[in-house]
This record gives sequence, structure tokens and C-alpha cells, in this order.
Amino acid sequence: MNRKFVSLWLALIMAVAVLAGCAAPAAPSGDAGSTSSDTAADTSADTSGGEEVTLEFTQWWEPELPEGEFRALMDEFEAQNPGIKVELISGPYSATKQQVVAGAATGTMSDVIGLDGAWVSDFVKQGALASLSDLMSEAGFDDSELAAQIQLNGATYMIPVVNFVYPLFSNADLMAAAGIENAPSTRAEFADAAAALTNADSNVYGWVLPLSLEAPNGIQNDVMAWVWASGGSMMADGQPHLTDNEAVSSAMEYIKELYDAGVITPGAFSMSEQDKVEEFTNGRVGMMIDSLAHINLIRERNPDLNFTIAALPAVEGYTGARGLPYASWGIGVAESTPHKAEAWKLVQYLMSEEVNSKLSSIANAFPGNVNSTPDFVESDELFGAAFDIYQAGYPANEFVGLPVAEALMRSFDEQFQLYLDGGQSLEEFLTNAQEAWAENF
Repeated sequence: MNRKFVSLWLALIMAVAVLAGCAAPAAPSGDAGSTSSDTAADTSADTSGGEEVTLEFTQWWEPELPEGEFRALMDEFEAQNPGIKVELISGPYSATKQQVVAGAATGTMSDVIGLDGAWVSDFVKQGALASLSDLMSEAGFDDSELAAQIQLNGATYMIPVVNFVYPLFSNADLMAAAGIENAPSTRAEFADAAAALTNADSNVYGWVLPLSLEAPNGIQNDVMAWVWASGGSMMADGQPHLTDNEAVSSAMEYIKELYDAGVITPGAFSMSEQDKVEEFTNGRVGMMIDSLAHINLIRERNPDLNFTIAALPAVEGYTGARGLPYASWGIGVAESTPHKAEAWKLVQYLMSEEVNSKLSSIANAFPGNVNSTPDFVESDELFGAAFDIYQAGYPANEFVGLPVAEALMRSFDEQFQLYLDGGQSLEEFLTNAQEAWAENF
């Protein structure tokens, strides 16, 4: 899955929570005192007549992890659950998406499926996904250890296993040269910092905002992020809530003020996330909202770049937990599988404290179990700082689970660009976007 990188803290990994960003699972047999390892070992397969069950697990994760690492986790699961075998069906994200979509339409999904939150709504409408709420209840699982759950109509259909969050990146050298000692914590501080960082003659700007219609995820990661950072929401009772919503209107008005002040890198309307990262990596922008997945990429392309990580700025006076945009490796169970109990054992295993720590460590991601801690938070200063931010906030991505999520982003983007360019008022923009979204609900 693209690591671009919720009902929801996660409540956060942002978790996706949601993306948020992790007590040991309750043992199905009622042994509340078990450790994670004990819990996994206690979930032995209930195979009637001693017959072996093979679970197919379709996902794109294995190719994105160090070779052999994910298979090793499956081998450990099999050792702890005699009678259950796991067949990994692995491929690139795009190929996996095609395979899973086809399986949902024909009722031939694998027993366990890696999920992108954007797929969930359509799969639930097709009746392709089992209710994980029911499976958790039947297993006596304590869901308080889950950082996030993706729900529709009051039932959970996807659990974010690991999360890739989007905090605020700042160019430390540019900040120091502009006399800015700390990363901005409020919207007012961010606006002041962006102005101080901007030097149009040198082609350096305070903030970069990707609003490409071709890849409109900037609406999710860079625009709605301002709403979630102050505890706001773009939804109400499962429906779009863009109008008469101070949390949304104030964030959009704030971005317009930054745009009019000339502190945003030119070309925002055609800029993609890749372009955004390139601008920051080359030292042409002071601040950006981006995925932790890009830290190593930035370091490789510009080893001399000195940058920091911080929580997203919030409105003045806000003291609550701050939402972080996120993307996840989600997991679900097929409604068509005859092995739901065994499939849940695999999900529970991956979400256990110890295993989730291992998986998040090798994925350079944040755990989906609130009690888990990846190894890299102690060995890498930036990841350690980001993990502190993650634990203090919650993964927030309300597009996860919505119908035609990308189309919703695109229609909002179209109206937002008109607003930024002066073609319509704030009220007209949000009314038009609300009407466009309502057609899909």
C-alpha cells in the first residue's frame, strides 16, 4: 500500500486511524492474565476431527517488508496454532486491489484480506466482509487495546494493523535562519512562521500544499488535517457535514488566508504529493505535512537536510488530543469463508502486543495495538519524536470507509480550488461540496 501515508483513537495508530497510530489481548478461553505470547499460544485451532485448515491471506504487505520476515511471523502463528496453516497470496498493491475487488464481486475472496480503508464501504455493501465485531464478541476479545476500528452501521469490518501517520515536517536550518526556535503549535504560530520562512526572490516558501485533481489525496492529508488536528470532524451521524460546521469552515478560511498571503509554494493546483516531498527535500519549502514513510527517502536524497517532526498545529486554546492523518495496512475477514473462527485467530495474533510490535518495527510503521512499541522509536530520534506525537494524539482519517473516497476528495478539491482562486465565496464552496458529496450517500 502506498504509505501515505477513524473513528478512532484510537482513541492511534490516525490509529486510520486511522490510520490512529499500541493490554494484552483477552484470551478467548477467559485467561485474563495471559501475556501476548501466551494469548497467541492459547488460541489453538478448533479443527473438527483433527482436520487441518488452510487460511488464504491475500495482502500486499509481504513484498514491502524485508524478505522472509512476514513468512516468519506466519510460521510462528502456525507453531502456536496446530491445525491451522497460512498460505500467503502476495503481490504489489495495485495487483492485490484488483484481485480483492474481483473476489468481492464473485464471492471468492481469500479467508483473510489485507484492506485499504477506501475499499471497505463498497465491500460491505456487497456483503463481502464479515463483521469483526461479531468475531471479537464470540472470541471474548477486549477491543480496548485496538488503536482504531473501521466501522459501518455500528459494526467493525476492518482493523488497522499498522499505521503510517502524517505529522508536520520542518526544515530546521530554514527555521533557524528565520529566527524561529520551535515548530509552530498553533495556527497563528504557523502563519507567522510561514511568513518568516517565505522568500519569493529565492524561491523559498513557508508551506507546500498539493491539490492535484489527478491525485486528490492532498485534501485528505494536507487540508482536512487542519480540521482533525483541532478535534473537528467533517461528518455527522455518518453523513457529510461540511456546511454550518465551524471546524471545517474555519480551517478552510485559514488556508485561504495563507494562500492569499503568498506563503504557499506556487503551482499548488497541479502539485502532487511526490512534488511536495521533492520541494521539501530540495530545501525550497520550510514546512510540510507528510508521511513518516518518507523520512528515509528524504535522508537518502538529501543527507545534509536538517529537519524535525512535530504535531500538527491546532486552533488557539485547543487542549484536546490532536488528530493525525494516517494510512493503514488494514485487515478483514471474508464473509464467504467457512473458517471464520480460525481467521479471527490470525487477526488476533497480528494484533497482539508482541507480534504487533514486531510487525510495526519491520514495517517502519506505528502499531495498531495501543500497548505495542516498535524498536525504531528508541534507535531513531525522529521516529521516536513522531511516536510520542502519535501516542499523545490519535490517528484521524474520516475518508476511510466512505463510499468512493477518492471521488469525494476530488469533488471537494474542485470547489476548494475555485474558492482559493476567488471564484466563489466560502459559503458557496462548502455548499457546493456538500451537495456533491450528498449524492454518494
